[in-house]
Amino acid sequence: MGILADKTVLITGALGTIGTALVARYVEEGANVIASDRPGVENVDEKLGQGIRYLGVDLNDLAGTERAVSELAETLGGIDILVNNAAFVVNKPHEQFSIEEYEEEIRVNSSAAFVLSRACSVHMKRKKYGKIVNLTSLTLTGHWEGFVPYIASKGAMYGLVKGMARELGHHGINVNGISPGAVVSDAEWRHFGEKREAYHQWILERQSLKRRIEPIDIANLAIFLSSPQADLISGQNIHCDGGW
Repeated sequence: MGILADKTVLITGALGTIGTALVARYVEEGANVIASDRPGVENVDEKLGQGIRYLGVDLNDLAGTERAVSELAETLGGIDILVNNAAFVVNKPHEQFSIEEYEEEIRVNSSAAFVLSRACSVHMKRKKYGKIVNLTSLTLTGHWEGFVPYIASKGAMYGLVKGMARELGHHGINVNGISPGAVVSDAEWRHFGEKREAYHQWILERQSLKRRIEPIDIANLAIFLSSPQADLISGQNIHCDGGW
């Protein structure tokens, strides 16, 4: 029996590189997983495996997202663990972002986590138990150019960790963050193309540990923070970055 048997977990951004690893690990640990990502996605079973409940929501619609998750939590008798993993990123100089583009990254990458946490914490409070894990980012170290809205959104995620850990801790709810390093992903090829190998070397030069971070490394840390072993850890942003 896994360490999260009988726990219900909601994972956002479930179809992404880290998201699919999160889904797989929580299933391995016996959790009842609800995978959430964009609405209208086809062939979800092929991407996530058979028997995974899928919740399609548009995180740009904050009120609709909060309503959908509140209704789901009510139906299920509560969500025990929330992993706020969903994010999207655009790379270009900050002067080239429109206000609408900036606000969209903030909304999807951090405001959605606020409404999701609020929706899930209602039942967590009743149970005097809950775990919330927010994905922040290595980009908060300031070594990256062209990601200003993304970095701002991840700074907000860190603020949610600190603020909600204080407010929800009185109710037995843990709130923590994971700051992933440069995780190996298909997005590297889209962003860097023929420069991908140079990017790979640039990362390894800056990491103390000379192995690239894989999605499973982030998923393993999320499992730990969701487990009883982390019951007295809250308000922390833990780096899994290879020693940056």
